[in-house]
Amino acid sequence: MEMTRVAVIGAGVIGLSTAVCISESIPQCSIDVISDKFTPNTTSDVAAGMLIPHAYPDTPVYLQKQWFQETFDRLFGITNSSEAIDAGIHLVSGWQIYRSIPPQERPFWADIVLGFRRMTESELKKFPQHVFGQTFTTMKCEGLSYLQWLEKRLRKSGGHIHIRKVEDLWELYGSYDIVVNCSGLGSRELVGDLELFPVRGQVLKVQAPWVKHFIRDGDGLTYIYPGAFNVTLGGTRQKDDWNLSPDPQNSREILNRCWALEPSLQGAWDIKEKVGLRPSRPGVRLQKEILTQNGHQLPVVHNYGHGAGGFSVHWGTALQAVQLIKELITTLRISTFKAKL
Repeated sequence: MEMTRVAVIGAGVIGLSTAVCISESIPQCSIDVISDKFTPNTTSDVAAGMLIPHAYPDTPVYLQKQWFQETFDRLFGITNSSEAIDAGIHLVSGWQIYRSIPPQERPFWADIVLGFRRMTESELKKFPQHVFGQTFTTMKCEGLSYLQWLEKRLRKSGGHIHIRKVEDLWELYGSYDIVVNCSGLGSRELVGDLELFPVRGQVLKVQAPWVKHFIRDGDGLTYIYPGAFNVTLGGTRQKDDWNLSPDPQNSREILNRCWALEPSLQGAWDIKEKVGLRPSRPGVRLQKEILTQNGHQLPVVHNYGHGAGGFSVHWGTALQAVQLIKELITTLRISTFKAKL
């Protein structure tokens, strides 16, 4: 059977997981990942990597739930294997707390994480400013480890990695049969998607090995996420802000907010500031498209715009992208067959 040549643009968690998913699901594909930035220089390297879904207003809830379920199942399988350390995935329990009763006491993902329940009054005593809370166990993905692990898996299955910037999808015409666009915020320029905008996130990575439980304020702005190598303190959500330089004022505010939730963090050391731009849009763009130019056709699958929720849904969206690629391969085979007749 003839190989289908696939180029995946983007090497963050979405690009690499999509490339690995293609290699596992469609063995008759040769895969090249093309990006000007690889780990440790991607947005995914800055992300906390917690599996707590972010809501997409323009994406149906049943689909968001399916993506999260598929991602959770996949990563849970890895935590139960000897690969867990290499992949940088571990279980973590903790609390999500609110200053007022939230409109939804049970989010759509409550039955996917482990042991989700309402916090008791005695548990809430830890957070005197908060009146309601939920406790559950989820997973944390260490971006740096996970991206390296995905790269390793891709190479093992025969995939290749190329460091270069793609300015125009048509550069790839002739060299590839299908292009998979996972370029995140880069899609604003690459495919002219003006619905895409940055949401600036600044976090602090600190040493505080005694912190074992995650704490997340229900507004999603303040969080403490213990990881394998450090604790991530956050954060900021600054819409349309392209600034990648750490802001000392932001760092002070993050520290003060996190100290209020977990006073022992005043003893944390080795504080490193990190900034990433979340590729946000009202809904994830996950669709196929046939570009045409001068009588030529370029089949493309788009998979980008995951905003703050990339790690939570990456495998689910990769599986859906693979389905779209299979549909395109079938279309290509039919047109090649007709051309030969």
